[in-house]
Amino acid sequence: MTHRTVPPAGVARTAAAVLLALALPSAALGFCGFYVAQADAKLFNQSSQVVIARDGDTTVMTMANDYRGALEEFAIVVPVPVAVTRDQVKVAEKSWIDNVDAYSAPRLVEYTDPDPCPPLVTYDEDRVGPSEAAEGAAPMRRSAATKSSMGVRVLDSYTVGEYDIQILSAEYSSGLEAWLRQNHYRIPDGAGAILQSYIRQNMRFFVAKVNLGEQRRLEQPFLRPLQVRYTSPKFMLPIRLGMVNADGAQDLLVYALTPRGRVETTNYRTTKIPTGQNVPEHVKSDFGSFYKALFARQVERNGMESVFLEYAWPLSVMCDPCSADPVPPDQLTALGADWVGSGGGKSSNAAYLTRLHVRYDLAHFPEDLVFQETPDTSTFQGRYVINHPFTGDTSCPAGRVYERTLAARQQEEVSNLATLTGWSAAEIRTRVPTRANPEAPPTPKDDGFWRWK
Repeated sequence: MTHRTVPPAGVARTAAAVLLALALPSAALGFCGFYVAQADAKLFNQSSQVVIARDGDTTVMTMANDYRGALEEFAIVVPVPVAVTRDQVKVAEKSWIDNVDAYSAPRLVEYTDPDPCPPLVTYDEDRVGPSEAAEGAAPMRRSAATKSSMGVRVLDSYTVGEYDIQILSAEYSSGLEAWLRQNHYRIPDGAGAILQSYIRQNMRFFVAKVNLGEQRRLEQPFLRPLQVRYTSPKFMLPIRLGMVNADGAQDLLVYALTPRGRVETTNYRTTKIPTGQNVPEHVKSDFGSFYKALFARQVERNGMESVFLEYAWPLSVMCDPCSADPVPPDQLTALGADWVGSGGGKSSNAAYLTRLHVRYDLAHFPEDLVFQETPDTSTFQGRYVINHPFTGDTSCPAGRVYERTLAARQQEEVSNLATLTGWSAAEIRTRVPTRANPEAPPTPKDDGFWRWK
């Protein structure tokens, strides 16, 4: 099988909002065709990526950091259902997330129409046939769980890789805000009410910032993703803190790995992205702009109140088409899919990958995302098709029929593209090549092919 890639044109990757909450304001938030382009996470500015592996009550959450500011100004605050100990936190490799993103991204495929007037061929029957901090690195001094006068308790402190981490509990939001500011974290206005809602749920707070000494010693040019493992019946992703100081709507891509079936949100509508439509040939030259327009139109049509399904596929079933190489089993395991290759009735392929994409702001997504794993193991992908017309001789009767159906198909492709993106059909039509001297449709008078002998 042959495939080739055309990277989306004109796409600039900017510093995306670190998922959930930045504590510092300086950070900006058998296949017979060819696979030709993908709509991966790099298309979307202000975007975050999270891989969530979920088996039973065990959650492993890997958060990608696309932060590009001064490292001493990086920090995140992540609400978690339970206190997280040192052995439950790791650093991951960004390439693992990139591989999952590329494999599940919406894709464009192309086909070429066959010759409608093929020559007669005779056959001779006889001839047919993960890494962590280096050992010996000085960890942060573990502090006893002491309660401050502000009602904040430091449950644990430790260093993992290039990050200093503290686990906090709090009795009230004003005390937590005061403690964070006293410890040189800058909390955006409006965070108090959201923090209080997590405190009422008895959630803990995972606070991380960069240990500059460790970062230099490890010679890490970029911040690696943080991975947190915990056990809780809550299958959710906190997103509200990340919207407090956001400049406009943000995009979030969630890649869920489960042993059984598709993942969906329970407190918001999960909507499948449009798929399977034929589009004009010129979409190939700028698939990135096409998919961004398509996604924006779906967000608008759904009132920015839906979470969109872009991919859902059991990894035991070959994708059709594959937009990238399959994610290696060792990377799936490193991302938290511990059951992969573990036996015990769960084969090495017993993993189901769901890709969810949401564009959100505080006005339209007042609640955190709550998920459930469903028994649905059917396949779905965002997939768009271009068909190249046959360019040879079409003078035979079947060829003239082909020319007539081709004109109708191209009109349908223009209509599809206009509907998917909101672009002007008239402008799209100017980019569709006109066939030179297409043959007239066959008639019974001219073609004995159409008459009974």
